[in-house]
Amino acid sequence: MHIVVLAGGYSPERDVSLSSGSLIANALIERGHRVLLLDVYEGLSELPSDTDALFRTTPYERSPIPSTVPDLAALKSRVGNGDALIGRNVLALCRMADRVFLALHGAMGENGQLQATLESFGIPHTGSDYVGSLLAMDKDLTKRLLCDAGLPTPEWICATPKTKEEILLRAPLPCVVKPCCGGSSVGVTMVEDRASLSAALDEAFRWEDRVLAERRITGRELTVAILDGEALPAVEIRPKVGFYDYANKYQGSTEELCPAPIPKETADRLAKLCLDAFRVLRLRQYARFDVMLDEDGELYILEANTLPGMTPTSLLPLSAQAAGISYGELCERLIALPDAREG
Repeated sequence: MHIVVLAGGYSPERDVSLSSGSLIANALIERGHRVLLLDVYEGLSELPSDTDALFRTTPYERSPIPSTVPDLAALKSRVGNGDALIGRNVLALCRMADRVFLALHGAMGENGQLQATLESFGIPHTGSDYVGSLLAMDKDLTKRLLCDAGLPTPEWICATPKTKEEILLRAPLPCVVKPCCGGSSVGVTMVEDRASLSAALDEAFRWEDRVLAERRITGRELTVAILDGEALPAVEIRPKVGFYDYANKYQGSTEELCPAPIPKETADRLAKLCLDAFRVLRLRQYARFDVMLDEDGELYILEANTLPGMTPTSLLPLSAQAAGISYGELCERLIALPDAREG
């Protein structure tokens, strides 16, 4: 197959996406596919006369993940796209492919905008369609749908800069403050008291004008990946220092146990809960759910990830490996699953 792997993008999670994309591209090349790894934001300024030559059979250089988030203002100035989120010739190249593998994280790559664009052009892609992507990316909307379905999620308040003063008075404490549509723990702060709440809200507002103040659950942090209608073995996340923030996620500062050392009854409840949430949010193909297990044995869904990371430290490949699915086989299965047009 001819496959375009879309990565990068104009997102705080850009570097994570580029790392995922390089590994995915190389895994697919190793399995005999012709692959073009393409930055959806930068695009390609000119198309060669032989566009087929862009699809490689030799590996790409692996992309590392720096310890800090990228400078998007500098990127915008360098690329010169203005407000356009899709670079030159990206859609034309995607239309030449048999399948587009979405290796994007955050922003336009995960909130349904790109999915809707590809689907409007009849371009088959991996992951959920635009509806599921939108529902899962907006944490406030996700939690409302989970509550309506009777699925547990911590209580929360959604804030904007105009309602900040109200949130300062009403936010549950201790709490987690986070951007409403962010990922990779960018802009996330653990808040213990009202004195530190204002600064945490300001940090989240740096990234987005809608943020959540969510009651902090004390307990064990778990994550469950769903692949083609089945729950993979759960992972327990144990940061060595602090919480599971951007640096701990990608710089090897976290212990990840898979399968998670929890009783079978808890594992079964956890799998069912995540499968139910997968259906409620109208997701497709695959996703990953972050869940807290409190000290009383109760489970709480924190959020859904519709395009989970595929980096060397990512949790979906770890779960797949525990289920006997290699990284290359996982990539192969994802391109083989029916897309939004195929049912």
